Amino acid sequence: MAAPAAAAPAAAPAAAGTTPLASASLYVGDLDPNVTEPQLFEVFSVVGPVASIRVCRDAMTRRSLGYAYVNFHNVVDAERALDTLNYTNVKGKACRIMWKHRDPSIRKSGQGNIFIKNLDKAVDTRTLHDTFSQFGNILSCKVAMNEQGESKGFGFVQFETAEEANEATSKVNGMLLEEKRLFVGPFLPRGDRENSGSERRFTNVYVKNIPEDVTDEQFDKAFAEHGEVTSAKVMRKEDGTSRGFGFVNFKEPEAAKKATEAINGTKHWGGEKTVYAGRAEKESERKEKLKKKYESIRMERLKNNQLVNLYIKNLDDAIDDDKLRASFEQFGTITSAKVMRDKERTDVSKGFGFVCFSAPEEATRAVTAMNGQMLGSKPIYVALHQPIEIRRQMQQAQTVRQPQMLPRFQMQGGMVPPQMPMGFPGRPGPGQVFMFPQQMGPGGQQFRGQPYRGGQGYQQGMGGQQGQGQRRQAGAQGYQQGQQGAQRTGQQGQQQRAGVAPNAGGAQRQQGQQKASGVQMTGQARNMPQQMPAQQAGAAPQQQAASNIPPSSMTKEQLMQMVVNAPPAQAKQILGERLYALIQTEQGPLAGKITGMLLEGLDNSELVALIDDHAALHGKIQEALAALEAHRQQQAGSA
Repeated sequence: MAAPAAAAPAAAPAAAGTTPLASASLYVGDLDPNVTEPQLFEVFSVVGPVASIRVCRDAMTRRSLGYAYVNFHNVVDAERALDTLNYTNVKGKACRIMWKHRDPSIRKSGQGNIFIKNLDKAVDTRTLHDTFSQFGNILSCKVAMNEQGESKGFGFVQFETAEEANEATSKVNGMLLEEKRLFVGPFLPRGDRENSGSERRFTNVYVKNIPEDVTDEQFDKAFAEHGEVTSAKVMRKEDGTSRGFGFVNFKEPEAAKKATEAINGTKHWGGEKTVYAGRAEKESERKEKLKKKYESIRMERLKNNQLVNLYIKNLDDAIDDDKLRASFEQFGTITSAKVMRDKERTDVSKGFGFVCFSAPEEATRAVTAMNGQMLGSKPIYVALHQPIEIRRQMQQAQTVRQPQMLPRFQMQGGMVPPQMPMGFPGRPGPGQVFMFPQQMGPGGQQFRGQPYRGGQGYQQGMGGQQGQGQRRQAGAQGYQQGQQGAQRTGQQGQQQRAGVAPNAGGAQRQQGQQKASGVQMTGQARNMPQQMPAQQAGAAPQQQAASNIPPSSMTKEQLMQMVVNAPPAQAKQILGERLYALIQTEQGPLAGKITGMLLEGLDNSELVALIDDHAALHGKIQEALAALEAHRQQQAGSA
């Protein structure tokens, strides 16, 4: 059944038809959070053979979402379970059963869905179902409950067709049920109700900023001029003094509207404050409005502080707000600097703080210059501040992409067979993948695309080529060691067939291959390589996001984000690519030499400043050209 936001999980699986394509799968909702698969099996197995049961859980917390799917072997058993077990108590709560439908468009269409309000507290879901079942086939029926399991006084019923829903609406609307007159109408989603543009009718009025000397009689008389009042009361404290607000209920909505228009925004009783009069809102409505208000303020603050707010951790205990500001004020104008402290003991630092600059360029220079520097007695970590939502998204994405760390275990004979899956013991769970040793990178992580290395405008130098040559040489040595191990294993197998494992040579060859990637195998366990520095590990998600975009084509925000989170050497390469693109438009063939000279003679903070300051960049280019000309003349003179 389609339902408002509060009841959306319960209404999700509703559909516009009966058994979908002879499916034997049932949706079971309104479950207690502690219900497990074995308990559901005990309930449904009495009907017929059950193929499988799955309680849906949160991917992170593994807590039950309050619904499950039960799959039978045949449709007849599923139909019998739907007829006999619907609204059965499971751990003290009546479960709600319906056919499982995969098509979301059917579930969200709302066809045949009606809304019923003014229900008596004694009316439960089964009673509501029995009341409306005479008008057609009911796909879903639900009475909304609060956290204590008490009825909220309204519910939803979804029929198979719109004609059945219209018939139920016309015949039940205005009828008495448990001595209460029902209102029945077509269901409208919350968004459609708020955006419908129709003016809301109300009779209950909320009034605040009432002077303390106003009595209940004066309060009632002021509103009685605009229509018949059924009740009027000023809220008071235990000692009888006014709390400054009250409620008035009119008999007709027109009178309530007239009174609010006449009194709202005036000083009706001669007080100092302007009186507010408006529709009395429910607590949930007020909370929703406040939530939207605070969320908009928070988003505006995040927008203003984007790329200018720095996060600093590993602070010395002696660093306070003034010392933190003094350490960073050389890079630009600081709008705020704060060291976070314990709430109960304000003299105890938490070891981290924040510095906010007035411009993104200033913050970037501060990050490149101060990250890893000694402040007091500790090296500090400096990076751009990220909102908690972004950090959670990055952690979840990293958890999904990367397999867990390999367990340390020992095999008999001291070797791990090369064909044994390295990863999770037993069968893989959801989102888990078996990994062979050749597929694993340092730390047990799967190899992924490397960050952008540059190289479009200038060479990285002989050091990188030598490093590549060393890695190729190490890989060749590992392969040769594996071949030698295989030969020795073959000879030993001929002499001692019963005492040698057939895969020992393969294990040695595997060991040689893993040496090339920094992984060692010992007789006790698989040793993990050295872990990546914390700075590189934290920067990996951001680098991977822009790894396929060359720095010369990045936006300013993307470039700054990548530079801030990259190691110093890689940050210089990224800045060099951007500078090369700028210099090439002016100097053409000399752009490579000039870029190399700038990278050699300037630090990262000065390079960042050149990217935004074209005049300063032009000056540096002229200095480099003068140096090249002097070098050329010197060589010509020596010749």
